[in-house]
Amino acid sequence: MGGFFGVASKEDCVFDLFFGTDYHSHLGTRRGGMAIYGENGFDRSIHNIENAPFRTKFDKDIQEMKGNLGIGCISDFEPQPLIVRSHHGTFAITTVSKINNIDEIVSSIFSNGNSHFLEMSGGDVNPTELVAALINQKENLIEGIHYALETIDGSLTMMLLTSKGIYAARDKYGRTPIVLGKKEDAYCISFEDFAFQNLGYKPYKELGPGEIDVITPDGVKTLLAPGNQMKICTFLWVYYGYPSSSYEGVSVEEMRYRCGEKMAMRDNVKPDIVAGVPDSGIAHAVGYANASGIPFSRPFIKYTPTWPRSFMPTIQSKRNLIAKMKLIAVHDLIKDKSLLLIDDSIVRGTQLRETTEFLYESGAKEVHIRPACPPLVYGCKYLNFSRSSSEMDLITRRVIARLEGSENVSEEVLQQYTDPESPKYDEMIEEIRKELNFTSLRYNRLDDMLDAVGIPKENLCTYCWNGQE
Repeated sequence: MGGFFGVASKEDCVFDLFFGTDYHSHLGTRRGGMAIYGENGFDRSIHNIENAPFRTKFDKDIQEMKGNLGIGCISDFEPQPLIVRSHHGTFAITTVSKINNIDEIVSSIFSNGNSHFLEMSGGDVNPTELVAALINQKENLIEGIHYALETIDGSLTMMLLTSKGIYAARDKYGRTPIVLGKKEDAYCISFEDFAFQNLGYKPYKELGPGEIDVITPDGVKTLLAPGNQMKICTFLWVYYGYPSSSYEGVSVEEMRYRCGEKMAMRDNVKPDIVAGVPDSGIAHAVGYANASGIPFSRPFIKYTPTWPRSFMPTIQSKRNLIAKMKLIAVHDLIKDKSLLLIDDSIVRGTQLRETTEFLYESGAKEVHIRPACPPLVYGCKYLNFSRSSSEMDLITRRVIARLEGSENVSEEVLQQYTDPESPKYDEMIEEIRKELNFTSLRYNRLDDMLDAVGIPKENLCTYCWNGQE
């Protein structure tokens, strides 16, 4: 994933930009960057943040950077923001995107006379550079930004910094959010709405799908009105979003609490305690505990002082090791207990299996697992939920292939595995339970999860669960 923050201020913007960007550190772990426009023109800094948090890497930069306009980002993939010199003038740009048709776009731009793209390590074209190239195909920035939003297959939300102000554009289906804040003499642009609260900003507006605004220290102007089709990612509430975030007016923490309540209403096991996998499973577990009357407890604690971020490092084998190292058992709350454990989801299953083994080794009598979302059956087309190259990385698809005797399973058969009322669904769940060594396994239902969000279902993307576009 990734996140960003921008500031247009009558005073120096660097303090707000630094802390506002840092508040997006939960969304990415590889690169951080800031670009400023001031008296001396554009200034930019990008750092690798895989082994140290954003704040420590940019502490020196903020002592030297000065300006009234700035954008910053946390990225899980490409180095950004980029500074681009074009026929529109010089601008800086940052994106949160997933571009599925990169090769086609590159070929098209080459045929229109663009001479080259810089490759990143591994041979990939920087998606943010590609977006800049799309914008530069048109005669003005507004047309160019709209053209980029329409051309990309996947998703694109972006900020573009010029010497006059900051253009903010939300994905044409609103798959990722963008919100504006206001205080005296300044406006901000943010992925997460909580990121500006401690900086003195009040919510100003949330951009709609495909909306393009320009933000200056003096105000906000809508350049392209929002469309009427919304497909915001439901996983923002389930997992990505920080507990204090809200999207489309719906609190992440409250949604997770309601999920837990609904899971409890459908369950029939009677464990001794209910616990959430730190941190994204905790609100679900509190909701479950309060609805069921089974005590909430914390049988293991995540050691955050030296391992504050759950994504690092990016090598999968090391991620699994560190995920295990971070969990410290509270043995008195585990030994001889029947535990019900709620996690946000099961993707590959590796980490949750190791967590379960960890609990058994610590003396647990039973471990009942309750993922807070339905089984993930389809790889995401629209967000960089995972860098997996194959849907067979999903435990559901591996189990389905085993049950069906082939990886090439028809869409009709796959749909049966997404239906919680079907025998094939039950068979898949039991196979996953056995493979991961859970006492019992029951996933949250899609209809219950969508009810917990509470906005119209047609406005929510559910592709990863049911394959519906």
